Amino acid sequence: MLNVAQTTLAGSVSYSGIGLHAANEVHMVLRPAPADTGIVFVRTDLPGRPSVQAHLSYVTNTMRATTLENKEAKVFTVEHVLSAFCGLRIDNCIVEMDSAEPPVADGSSLPFVRLIEKAGVQRLTAPKRMLAVRKQHLVQEDDKFIAIIPYDGFRITFTSINPHPMLGVQFFDTEITEQNYIKEIAFARTIAFTEELEMLKKMGLGKGGTIENVVVYDKTSCLSNLRITDELVRHKVLDVIGDLSLVGGQLQGHVIAVKSSHKLNNLLTHKIIEEFR
Repeated sequence: MLNVAQTTLAGSVSYSGIGLHAANEVHMVLRPAPADTGIVFVRTDLPGRPSVQAHLSYVTNTMRATTLENKEAKVFTVEHVLSAFCGLRIDNCIVEMDSAEPPVADGSSLPFVRLIEKAGVQRLTAPKRMLAVRKQHLVQEDDKFIAIIPYDGFRITFTSINPHPMLGVQFFDTEITEQNYIKEIAFARTIAFTEELEMLKKMGLGKGGTIENVVVYDKTSCLSNLRITDELVRHKVLDVIGDLSLVGGQLQGHVIAVKSSHKLNNLLTHKIIEEFR
C-alpha cells in the first residue's frame, strides 16, 4: 500500500566528494523542506543562491546525464540523487551544492540512500500528488523504446542488449517499493567502455570516473569488480526511476523499456505530463 502523505527529511545531512563528469569538489547538504516544495537544488556557490526545481520543465540536456537549469542555477548528473529520493518516497528536500554536479560517490545511488536513512523521514500532513497513468504512452527510436501502461503500483521491466561478450542480453523486472529499491537497485553503478573514454575526455566528461565508481569494460573483459552480474541493467532501472521522477509526483504505472536512454526517458516523461494536463 502506497503511503499517501508527503514526506521530507527529519534532519539535515551532508556529503562531500567530486563530480563524475567535471570532477570538481562539491559539498552537498540535504535539508528538510515544507510540503509541496518538491526537490529543489540550490547553488550555494553563486550570488543570491539561485535554485532550480527537479521538474521536467527545467531539463535542458539529456546527453550522458540529466541537466536541470533555471537562469543562473544549473545542475547536472542529478539522476542518481533523484533516483534515491524517488526510491525512498521522499517528496520534498532542499539540496544545497557549492558546485554544479553532485558527488559521484561510488557511482550508484546507495550513498544517497544511506544519507536519507541517516537523516530520517518525516511524514507531512499534505497528501502526495499521485500520478496514475490511465492510457499507454510509448517513445521509440530505432531499436530502442520505453513505454508505460496502467498498473496498480510502480513497476519497471527493462531489457538491455549490448554486443559486448560479457554483457549480451540482460533482463530485469521488479516492483519499485522502498525495500526492493534498496535491496535490488540502489547499489548498481554506472557503466562505461574504454573505447568511449577518449571521446568523453574531449567532451569534458567522465573526469571523476574510476574503475571503482564506474563499471568499466574494455573490448573483452570487465576492469572493475562487479557487484552483481547484471549490474548494467539494474543501473539502467536506477536511471529510469531518477529521470521519471521529474513528472513531479508519485508515478503509478508499469514501465517497459528496451535499450532506453536518458533522452528516451525524458521524452516519455513529456508524454506522461501531457496526460495530466
